[in-house]
Amino acid sequence: MLIVGRIGKPHGLRGEVTVEVRTDEPEARFAPGSVLVTEPGAAAPVNPAPGPGVPFRVPAKLTIEAARWHQGRMLVAFEGILDREVAEALRGTLLGVDSAEVAPPEDPEEFHDHQLVGLAVVNPDGEHLGEVARIDHAPASDLLVLRRPEGRTALIPFVKAIVPEVDLAGGRVVVDPPAGLLDL
Repeated sequence: MLIVGRIGKPHGLRGEVTVEVRTDEPEARFAPGSVLVTEPGAAAPVNPAPGPGVPFRVPAKLTIEAARWHQGRMLVAFEGILDREVAEALRGTLLGVDSAEVAPPEDPEEFHDHQLVGLAVVNPDGEHLGEVARIDHAPASDLLVLRRPEGRTALIPFVKAIVPEVDLAGGRVVVDPPAGLLDL
């Protein structure tokens, strides 16, 4: 799944929510009629309508009914989410698209997260350093979260000076970390 957003707090009383956008193409990803996948079957903390004692479950897919920008934030209405209580139950849900449906980037220096997760990480001499566990999108730069062989994690800024090569075909990422970076 390619993450395109994260549902935030409800906006108003009719089920609209704020969305933290995590895509370069928000107008395309959040167009009315678009179907987004969620983390499957995530249990939510409230019981909006199914009946006493029946927990609300986040649907596996949500269809965009409407989306608009408001004060620099994306506001989205989903089909079937009609009140604030149900919208609140969606808070924190990650929204994505099936990564098989996403075309690879045209720029050879650009990658989708799902292309990098799971790749082996090696230094320029070929020494195995670990595996890419996930990508964190920080304000200054993206960070490769490296799962080290001993179980620890390390954060590697995803910049050309430190990550000189990404070899998707070879299943590896070459990193040239400054001294001490992997020990933090």
